[in-house]
Amino acid sequence: MLRIKDLNVYYGGIHALKGISLNVAEEKVITLIGANGAGKSTLLRTVTGLVTAAGGSIKFFGREILGMPTHRITQEGIAMAPEGRKVFVNVSVHENLLMGAYNRVDRGEIQKDIEMVFKTFPRLKERAHQSAGTLSGGEQQMLAVGRALMSRPKLLLLDEPSLGLAPLLIREVFRIIRKINQEGTTILLIEQNAMAALHVADYCYVLETGSIVLEGTGKELLNDRRVKEAYLGESSDIPA
Repeated sequence: MLRIKDLNVYYGGIHALKGISLNVAEEKVITLIGANGAGKSTLLRTVTGLVTAAGGSIKFFGREILGMPTHRITQEGIAMAPEGRKVFVNVSVHENLLMGAYNRVDRGEIQKDIEMVFKTFPRLKERAHQSAGTLSGGEQQMLAVGRALMSRPKLLLLDEPSLGLAPLLIREVFRIIRKINQEGTTILLIEQNAMAALHVADYCYVLETGSIVLEGTGKELLNDRRVKEAYLGESSDIPA
């Protein structure tokens, strides 16, 4: 579905992504783990056109999207729930969801998709007319994912969906990630909680200082000594 090849990105004099190559297979969950500053969010922002690459290729279903404006990339079928949620805090939950569908022309189907989001996230339905700024962190994360789903993406990019959440909410978020994927949406997941990410991932890439240093199935990397030492620590009791 998504093929990234030899992607290079610079921030001033900093080489943020150093010839990254990776593939995202259709209907799979692909995850990218790594420390803060490794370049994970930069990769997603480059895929969505928010960051300009210095070179390389990003093909979506064989079509080059590198250099496309962000709204066109969304129309192609890619949506992102960004790090930090970034919901529109001064408008309602319902209006946030409508913003996720701003690029669509099939207006008659939008209400059906809002109901689909409410079915996936019942708490959002209860708070449909509340200002998004009054939601808890976990509810805002659900709203960010629901808003992204409103564009009917073929590929959903999730940037640190568990950031700042309590363990019980992390389990809930990853349960929903599995559900969304099982219903047919491909997911590229960026996540610091390596344990939860590897449990949900079909395939995983490990990113360090702008380079991919390791890759394999989620199960393979869960059992890899290097990954355990660098990212999993002593604990192995928080599967998604």
